[in-house]
Amino acid sequence: MPPLTSPYLPLVLIHGHPFDHTMWTPQIEAFSPGRRVIAPDLRGYGSSPSPSGVTDFSDFATDVEALLDKERVETFVLAGLSMGGQIAMDCYGRFGDRVRGLVLADTFPSADTPEAARTRNTTADRLLREGMRGYADEVLERMVAPSADPRVKAHVHRMMTATDPGSAAAALRARTQRPDYRALLTRMTVPALVVVGADDTYTPVSDAEAMHAALPDSTLRVIEGAAHLPNLERPEEFNEMLGEFLAHVG
Repeated sequence: MPPLTSPYLPLVLIHGHPFDHTMWTPQIEAFSPGRRVIAPDLRGYGSSPSPSGVTDFSDFATDVEALLDKERVETFVLAGLSMGGQIAMDCYGRFGDRVRGLVLADTFPSADTPEAARTRNTTADRLLREGMRGYADEVLERMVAPSADPRVKAHVHRMMTATDPGSAAAALRARTQRPDYRALLTRMTVPALVVVGADDTYTPVSDAEAMHAALPDSTLRVIEGAAHLPNLERPEEFNEMLGEFLAHVG
């Protein structure tokens, strides 16, 4: 880890669902040689010691803030993908004075519709009943493009099947109650980078375009040949875009 005296802002990476911090491996490897990179396992994921998961979506942001306080990180660049992007938005709403730049990848700001909430709750019930493997098998080629490197597919599948079903279900239920962040986007005063895979069907390009339009100071980048996890599917392109953004914000 670079010394705390590094001239660059720390980079905080928030993973999506149902993954863990290793989804950021290409970015950790690319940027940690000269910059402090903090990529935690969220509550109930990876090596997190809270297998029961969250009870409220804000628990994730509270945990991130507590970690940053513990690590004595005052200001930073915050990046999140999918659910991690929604957590990043929640973090900005709670302690945005500490955020110097925001990266929102393959995510969307609106609250769940009643139909979407029903789908999440049904999926939560299924995970508790069946475990993660059947779900992981079904969604793998929506998470990453069918043409993705087999090693990337294997990594994504491992992350999903290793996730505790109870934690995954708890997060899904918490997400149904999360707030709508669209108004918050219009009030953000820091530079933002909006990134999306061109073939993402969970959070399509149109969602990214809407966020870009709402944010006062943002750049939109679309990564071809990638679905929901462009940072893993096309790490060189993703890292180039992220590197340009970091050079701009510090």
